[in-house]
Amino acid sequence: MKAIVLEAADKAVIYKEVDKPTLAPGEALVQIKAAALNRRDYWITIGKYAGIKYPTILGSDGAGIVAEVGGDADKHLIGQEVIINPGYGWGDDPNFQSDNFRILGLPDDGTLAEYVKVQAKYLHAKPSHLTWEQAAALPLAGVTVYRGLFTKGKLQKGQKVLITGVGGGTGTTALQFAHAAGCQVFVTSGSGEKIERAKQLGAAAGVNYKAQDWAEQLQLLSGGFDVIIDSALGDGFAKLPDLCRPGGRIVVFGGTAGNFPPLNGRKIFWRQLQIIGTMMGNEDDFKAMVDFVNKHKIIPAVDEIYPLSNAAEAIAKMEKSTQFGKIVITV
Repeated sequence: MKAIVLEAADKAVIYKEVDKPTLAPGEALVQIKAAALNRRDYWITIGKYAGIKYPTILGSDGAGIVAEVGGDADKHLIGQEVIINPGYGWGDDPNFQSDNFRILGLPDDGTLAEYVKVQAKYLHAKPSHLTWEQAAALPLAGVTVYRGLFTKGKLQKGQKVLITGVGGGTGTTALQFAHAAGCQVFVTSGSGEKIERAKQLGAAAGVNYKAQDWAEQLQLLSGGFDVIIDSALGDGFAKLPDLCRPGGRIVVFGGTAGNFPPLNGRKIFWRQLQIIGTMMGNEDDFKAMVDFVNKHKIIPAVDEIYPLSNAAEAIAKMEKSTQFGKIVITV
């Protein structure tokens, strides 16, 4: 089969022939119809991710058809259209992942291939209203955002939400989920074009974070937020507590702009604020996310589609952060 392989730290990913996986009981072979990129794929290719091994087939997001199974117990899956939960081995405690937790695409070979081997229990029916490309864009961003907004952030209908740095897969998904839940959503971006596109997805308003007074603008527009979703951290994070309503929650699942800056702790405890860390989600989060997408007929935003043979070009695009929505690979 053909796959995108990262062979060494100082080499670009290559499109090459590799052996098709063999299965053990409890495993399934999915013929990938479409896969999607995540920021982790880019970090892995430049050597800035923990536990990198070579060679490895990248890709955490995928949608396809079950082609084979490793035992009679899973024969009913053959021929089914599925999406893959890329988070394996969460563990028994719903509050945090176990030491055995891992994400498809490293260390296990991932979805940027004609076929991927997965544990059958992590397969879910593909939402019927989605194309292959749209379905592939859903899993990792979807479960991360669902857990951040609802499991951790306790978001309720009618509340006000801020999504910082809208444009990537998680940002656009967070906007769509919060809007579908009946919330008023505001966004920030360094691009006026992305803010306008966010409004088309349901954002009430947006502010360019490059402006000196971006936080003051947001305060005037919104009156404060119940939940803030942030995947950047960096210096701008210091202004987020000021934008929270009393009892507000700031949910963090990334740090692309740096680490936590100095914060005024008195504002945090006096106003009963919470700063909450999260990442990915467990099986319950994933199932609830799929149910939510089906109920509200959410269609993930897809920025651009590349063939598998051009995956290296697609990964390179992530470095510039010009996308709005997910970058998808067709197989």
